[in-house]
Amino acid sequence: MTTMPAAGPAAGPAAAPFAGARETLALTRRSLLHLKTNPEEIIELVVQPIVIVLMFTFVFGGAIKGDWRDYLQFALPGMLVQATLFATMRLGTALGTDFKKGVYDRFRSLPIARFAPLTGAILGEMVRYLLSIVVLLIVGTLLGFRIQTGIVATLAAVLLLLGFGFAMSWGSALLGLTMRAAESASEFAFLIILPLAFTGNLFVPTDTMPGWLQVWVNINPVTSIADTLRGLLLGGEVARPLLWSVVWIAGLTLVFAPLSIRRFRTKSG
Repeated sequence: MTTMPAAGPAAGPAAAPFAGARETLALTRRSLLHLKTNPEEIIELVVQPIVIVLMFTFVFGGAIKGDWRDYLQFALPGMLVQATLFATMRLGTALGTDFKKGVYDRFRSLPIARFAPLTGAILGEMVRYLLSIVVLLIVGTLLGFRIQTGIVATLAAVLLLLGFGFAMSWGSALLGLTMRAAESASEFAFLIILPLAFTGNLFVPTDTMPGWLQVWVNINPVTSIADTLRGLLLGGEVARPLLWSVVWIAGLTLVFAPLSIRRFRTKSG
């Protein structure tokens, strides 16, 4: 574990938020050092997006769209959403493992903000999400995916994905802080994320599904995110799906962030 520097003189109330931000960034760096000391994490972050795009493009592309190139144009935004969703599962397990190993007992003895270890872990995950997104876009581009808009819209799409990952990370954190066994967090998250991903329009158009299922698909948060990405990357409607995406991201964050922070404070004593 990275050694935290000793605290200097006690800061006044006005300096406390800035000190907490510095401590959060220090613990974000600790989270990212795991990538350096655990090369298998980098392999996972790089290989998983490649497997996703290759599998869905060449296995399902011809059956769904008739031509895998046309399917790639439709499905890559959905693959980006799925990759981000599945990446959030790691956080809950990591938090549970750190608690089991007594890492947070050490943090509790340090003169740092109580929220810093949790927020630092989540910000560290955001860098992992960004790496997965970039790899997926590169692989998709090499296979023939073409962005039809510009750099600003593309950056907006990446920021939207990171915002969605940030919101879902709080849910993953809550699972990791609630489950008794660290492994149970990812298993339970998988049971939630898998149907969430496959009952949206990530990989097939909504109008190909039964009418009763379309009702859920249209309110599924991953549908709003995927539709917004398609508008930002390929052109088309953006305002309406973006509005619902922002509502979902804000709502998930407002629900899960306070619950996660409260559970973290209780569990860390």
